[in-house]
Amino acid sequence: MSTKPTIAPLGATFNFTQHVLEINAARPDALAFIDDQGSLSYGQLAQLVCQSANALLASGLRREERVLLLMHDQRHWPVGFLGALYAGLVPVPVNTLLTADDYAHMLEHSRAQAVLVSGALLPTLRAALGQSRHEVRQVVVSQPQGPLLEGEVEFDDFLRPHSTRASPAATSPDDPAFWLYSSGSTGRPKAALHTHANPYWTAELYGKRVLGLRANDLCFSAAKLFFAYGLGNALIFPLVAGATTLLMAERATPEAVFQRWIGAVGGLQPTVFYGAPTGFAAMLAHPALPSRAAVALRLVSSAGEALPAQLGERFRLHFGIDIIDGIGSTEMLHIYLSNRPDRVRYGSSGWPVPGYTIELRAEDGLSVVPEGELGDLYIQGPSAALLYWGNRDKSRDTFQGHWVKSGDKYTQHSDGSYTYGGRSDDMLKVSGIYVSPFEVESTLMQHPAVMEAAVIGVHDAEGLIKSKAYVVLKAGQHTDEAALKAFVKDKLAPYKYPRQIAFVHELPKTASGKIQRFKLRQLDSVDA
Repeated sequence: MSTKPTIAPLGATFNFTQHVLEINAARPDALAFIDDQGSLSYGQLAQLVCQSANALLASGLRREERVLLLMHDQRHWPVGFLGALYAGLVPVPVNTLLTADDYAHMLEHSRAQAVLVSGALLPTLRAALGQSRHEVRQVVVSQPQGPLLEGEVEFDDFLRPHSTRASPAATSPDDPAFWLYSSGSTGRPKAALHTHANPYWTAELYGKRVLGLRANDLCFSAAKLFFAYGLGNALIFPLVAGATTLLMAERATPEAVFQRWIGAVGGLQPTVFYGAPTGFAAMLAHPALPSRAAVALRLVSSAGEALPAQLGERFRLHFGIDIIDGIGSTEMLHIYLSNRPDRVRYGSSGWPVPGYTIELRAEDGLSVVPEGELGDLYIQGPSAALLYWGNRDKSRDTFQGHWVKSGDKYTQHSDGSYTYGGRSDDMLKVSGIYVSPFEVESTLMQHPAVMEAAVIGVHDAEGLIKSKAYVVLKAGQHTDEAALKAFVKDKLAPYKYPRQIAFVHELPKTASGKIQRFKLRQLDSVDA
């Protein structure tokens, strides 16, 4: 269930970039973005966005053609993304940690006519272009690290000849705005097609009404801009609130995050931080964890995967701040179930975000399960993607009329909150009874020696499914298989304990921090 917010409907013409530029037009000197190289005010951002739109169109790109963004998080990222939207083009941000083969596929799949790329990633892009059958018109390079080839141009040189004024494309709220590839936690990523209205709705319903961002906030997201969660955190929500975003090109290691929390980079301290459970676990286990007095955080958010209760409780004990955990998806653009700054139930994903309706359905996909029973999560809300590009079967399975099938299992409690039960395709049936991998993982992580855990199903000698846990121990900590099995048996029903436990140095994850259980299953099949 959810309450329907009172928000005026969008008009027949709506361009998201025009929307955020108009919101901030009266405060041109306020800071929009800060990175390791400097800062951009809202006035400077508006001028560069217009130059970006003009430059892309002057390159011969036409309405709704795609522009691939293969860029680290720095100031040129929002300039390129917003400029493409302003021109009526369709930016396609992609994961910066993939291979040339992955990018060759994405170039062909998107038929991108231009690529905006960070200089450090240019060699990989060149390799992808060499493998791909698709040709692009223009490659624009931010901070090149060597000589450029024919068809490549430096980002500032690309923009410089063009006017700092432009008229926005007369897009409608339902026109294609941008693609986001799924994280690939279950295999080849799918491209979700989002409209100009979708980021508007996530900002209004979640950024404003749940997080309550302020114009004087400095926002910092460990999740990168190419990820749906990071795009909302570091671009959509701050721009609509008139806040400032701190961008970080490097990987979000605990050390890098801590430096920015305490203001060691640029002198300003973030007031809002967005992370993921994997990152919080690593930070809480790190010897350089800052003290409560050393940080200026007022709001901390988590998504990407469900937050184990003990992580949230340990964070609150140390910093005196709750982590606001929620769940969203690439298909819904951002979070639709969330705890609140004034209402937190650790171990749950919280309550429906206003404007979104939730149903838990039985395996038939039709009947709603009773309160307290595990069901498949379906969402209805205004930010749903239109479809997966070039994938009709998956589109039909996921986008079902007004509803989106999430692929997650959840349980609803009497207070209206929802608790994660695992991915539908990861559920295990042990001795004829369903077992949630997430429940077993969360229990394992309560052990003082365990930092992370992932549980999969494996076949035993009789061909029956049994659970196997892959466990990462904290630095300097020791335990054994028998002790962990006994620990789980003491806390859960006996049939839920993992029959096998393997100790590993790290778990395979997507760039957004989600565990790739399909890779663990592949590893197990090789080991077998």
